[in-house]
Parts: sequence; structure tokens; C-alpha cells
Amino acid sequence: MELMEAIYQRRSIRKYKDDPVPKEVVGRLLEAATLAPSASNSQPWAFAVIQDRDRLLGYSDRAKALFLEWFKNQADPQGYLALLSKPDFNIFYDAGTLVIIYSRYGNVSPMALGDCCLAAENLMLAAHGLGLGSCWIGFATLLVNDPAFKEELGIPQDYQAVAPLILGYPEAVPSGYSRKPPEVLVWE
Repeated sequence: MELMEAIYQRRSIRKYKDDPVPKEVVGRLLEAATLAPSASNSQPWAFAVIQDRDRLLGYSDRAKALFLEWFKNQADPQGYLALLSKPDFNIFYDAGTLVIIYSRYGNVSPMALGDCCLAAENLMLAAHGLGLGSCWIGFATLLVNDPAFKEELGIPQDYQAVAPLILGYPEAVPSGYSRKPPEVLVWE
């Protein structure tokens, strides 16, 4: 698949088949993520991989509770409170694989944050190229940065989660997309 084709065709997938993603494939995706550029070649990323649907379902419930508590006194123009209050809503969309990209630097520096986001994009494009779907799960951010969660998985407390991504074989792929045209502030 040509790169521009992958960029234009990749979509956030929210419906997955039950087929597990083989460990070797996830390994290839992690390697692709590490090929992203990084400031001064710092390579600040570290990865956590969870491939257990039952565990992910439990993590979904915990993530929803944390997000609802954090979000309860804020404006909700997107309707997140109603969505996250549904007991049967799984923030991981029943995907069988969660990859969390952590920054090894505690209070994520702007450079490390950008570097980890570049790694996430590499991983997502590589997944698409291998016939997999992916989706960045912002609702998981509070959970994957929670000290108790990190302790359970043996993740150093000073590591900061940047990109929680789900992976799997797509059952449905959105057909279209809509993007605003680039807002060019200056072009001299």
C-alpha cells in the first residue's frame, strides 16, 4: 500500500472481529512505532500491551468511572456523560488489543509528547497497512495514568501515558470522512 493511500484511507475503527492479533504482528507494530522521529533522537516511548478482552472490559468500567468523576462538573457539549453512563458501553469497542504508549519522562515535555504522538501515528498507519484497524481511546487516559493501574501492571509511576490505542481486525470500516481544509495562517 502506498503511503498517501494509507493516510487517506485510514479510519478510526470502532467495531472489531473476534480474531486475536498475533503477538508477532503487535511486535512489528511496536517496531514501526519506534521508527518515528524524536527530538535529539531521545526515543522517549515505552509500551504496555494488553491482549485480554475480559480484562479490557473491566478496565473500561474503571475508566468510565474515573472519567465520569473527573468530568461531572464540566460542560458536556459532546454528550460524554450520557455515553459513559451506559453500563454496556465499552470504551475499547470490544477490541482484543490495547497498546499504551507511555513517555519515560514524567511531566511530559512538549517534545516527548510530540515524539510519542508521532510513534502513535506510525503504529496506526502500520496497522492499517497490515489490514488492522486502530483507534485512539482518549477516555482511557485517566485510567492508564492512574497510580493503581500502573502498580498493577508494573509500570513506573513517573511514566506518563500519552496514547492509548486499540487494535484489531475491522468488522466495519467507515466509508467517508470529513475534514476541514487546512487553516493557513501565514504563507510567505
